[in-house]
Amino acid sequence: MTGLAGKVVIVTGAAAGIGRATALRFAEERARVAAWDVSEAGQAALVDAIASAGGEGTFSAVDVTDKASVERGVAEVVTRWGRIDVLVNNAGIVRDAQLVKWKDGALASLMSDEQFDAVVAVNLKGVFTCTRAVVPHMIRQGGGVVLSASSVVGLYGNFGQTNYAATKAGVINMTRTWSRELGRFNIRVNAVAPGFIGTDILKDMPPKILEGMVARTPIGRMGEPRDVANTYVWLASDQASFIHGTTVSVDGGLVVGT
Repeated sequence: MTGLAGKVVIVTGAAAGIGRATALRFAEERARVAAWDVSEAGQAALVDAIASAGGEGTFSAVDVTDKASVERGVAEVVTRWGRIDVLVNNAGIVRDAQLVKWKDGALASLMSDEQFDAVVAVNLKGVFTCTRAVVPHMIRQGGGVVLSASSVVGLYGNFGQTNYAATKAGVINMTRTWSRELGRFNIRVNAVAPGFIGTDILKDMPPKILEGMVARTPIGRMGEPRDVANTYVWLASDQASFIHGTTVSVDGGLVVGT
């Protein structure tokens, strides 16, 4: 019913967490999945899992901050399958720090240029670089879908995340801009804004912090990677054929409760 069987899907940051769940969820729809990640850990297991889920998969070590690496990855996908139907810009990192940390009447630390630039390079420029490389192929073939990871932090900001919040707000506005530019080519562009999602990194936090996250979420639980993956699949599917230029919050009501 989704119309995704046989479609060619690129998922960046696919080695773990939301990216891995997304790759497997598209595989369940019988899609062909090109899993990209800068880390090659577990690549064979991921390709096997994609096949077990019902799809056809490949893995490529692609650095979304490197134009040449992205273009090689795109060329490999087109050579193998002849087209690209869906791009999921999922890759992202955090380098949290206060802009200015002031303690006991003195300057304790600053967010460094390296912390700021690293997050911008992956979370914002990486989305730009991948989308720019893929869109010409979508135009030539008559359409496609571009989906990108924002965050509820991109909607309302967050303490200690100047860099991350700025990139996720930037993704929202790139999505809006590209929807205006690319709709005439039958390319739909949307973003997803997850709230607190129970990835391995988050689950390693102290119980008190996790309890606070749940308390701030009106639905009363953290999300699971599959909750976000399901949203990506729906947005890519024929069922969402008139959804364009928007950001879908997958947050259990977190923004409402903020």
